[in-house]
Amino acid sequence: MANRILVISTTETFTVRGLQMKLKSIDTEPVFSTTKLKEVQPLCEAADLIILYTDDDIGRAADVLVYLKDHSIATDKKIIVIGSQAEYDVVTGLIPDSLILKFYERPLNMEKFLDETEDFFKNGSQLSKKKSILIVDDDVSYMTMIMGWLKDLYRVSVVNSGMQAITWLAKNSVDLILLDYEMPVTTGPQVLEMIKSDPSTRNIPVIFLTGKDDKESIMKVLDLKPAGYLLKQIDRKGLLKALSNHFAAQMAKKV
Repeated sequence: MANRILVISTTETFTVRGLQMKLKSIDTEPVFSTTKLKEVQPLCEAADLIILYTDDDIGRAADVLVYLKDHSIATDKKIIVIGSQAEYDVVTGLIPDSLILKFYERPLNMEKFLDETEDFFKNGSQLSKKKSILIVDDDVSYMTMIMGWLKDLYRVSVVNSGMQAITWLAKNSVDLILLDYEMPVTTGPQVLEMIKSDPSTRNIPVIFLTGKDDKESIMKVLDLKPAGYLLKQIDRKGLLKALSNHFAAQMAKKV
């Protein structure tokens, strides 16, 4: 089956139709949608890749941009943006650039674009071999930063509340959960308790993220017997090392 690409633009211009024809030449199946939310939503679900072809009117499609952000976070779906720098700045005002696979500025270098799009699908099998991590944190800025640190090495999904995590886990599997200890409404400990009480999720390792480093707070975290804990003050290098050590230890247990 050909890889499915959703091409989104305000109107299906001659240039956009030409882009779709070129995409067919690399054995993909492009489908077009305008920037109307009710049209985009059902087509997003079936797409393997999303291309957002922008123009001066992209700012009027804020509802679609917000939807694409949420959809990308929930499904780890990749977004490519083609447009001017000014249009890209509008897009990244609502979609963090950490969620965007690639930005191509017009005039488009078609050969480079097609080669890199083809490479994306060829490397899909490698992507599927990556360990998957779910980040659960109500601080969207922090969560987006951590996602940016990890996305090249892991398949990363994010949710910003405990109940969203439980809903997500009902439909998806994951190798590790990074769970914020202090969240409103449903706290990290409560989420861990729900995860442990469900036979389908009880064996998923959970590492707590905590902003408190005093002894009393750490002991409370450890009493819940998570797979580990990380201080939120950790830097990118430290986080990557901690995750690498975790997965290496998991592999050693299986040997």
